[in-house]
Amino acid sequence: MSKKKIIIAIDGFSSTGKSTVAKELAKYLGYIYVDTGAMYRAVTLYALQHQIAKDQKVNSKELKEQLGQVHIQFRYNNSLGYSEVYLNGSMVEHKIRGMEVSSYVSKVAAISEVRKKMVALQQNMGKEKGVVMDGRDIGTVVFPEAELKLFMTASAETRAKRRYDEMLAKGVTDLTYQEVYDNVVQRDEIDTQRKDSPLVKASDAIEIDNSQMSREEQFEYILSLVQKKI
Repeated sequence: MSKKKIIIAIDGFSSTGKSTVAKELAKYLGYIYVDTGAMYRAVTLYALQHQIAKDQKVNSKELKEQLGQVHIQFRYNNSLGYSEVYLNGSMVEHKIRGMEVSSYVSKVAAISEVRKKMVALQQNMGKEKGVVMDGRDIGTVVFPEAELKLFMTASAETRAKRRYDEMLAKGVTDLTYQEVYDNVVQRDEIDTQRKDSPLVKASDAIEIDNSQMSREEQFEYILSLVQKKI
């Protein structure tokens, strides 16, 4: 008997490891992985490149007017085993992960017109099912009918430490733990307080606090939840 394909929606706070576990799951199941955070980061990078985002402010009027010029694609990289994000034809996977983009992305994502464009793209990507998608509003807005919804959380201190260690491992040394912690807290506030599709746990989502879980423990637990659904 063939297993049915489902939509797996993973929501939660920044730096909870949503993307990592979503990539692992997609690879294991042979599903498509869509990193919605990367989509918002790509729009943010565009805003920075065109001086629409600067001095800790985003010119939402200007960004709305230029949204038609923002083209985002995911292209599968066989050697890496996952898809990389492209902005207007250029691979920007590494550029979008820096601290500058991180400091603006929640502000960009709070703009309704940006969210509408991204949600339409995301829904189109998942219409055939067999997809793992992570973000802030996947189970509540993008795919409220998803067969499995997860909500990832961990303490702000744990998440900041993970993010800081990740940045150091990438050779980024011009920032402090406090700066990373402040960014995590600021993003939590913007993500949960914005008017358009704020970060909230869907009523039927399973909450996972991974503060004390290893990556392996988390993967095995989530895989057991998936197997019950398929």
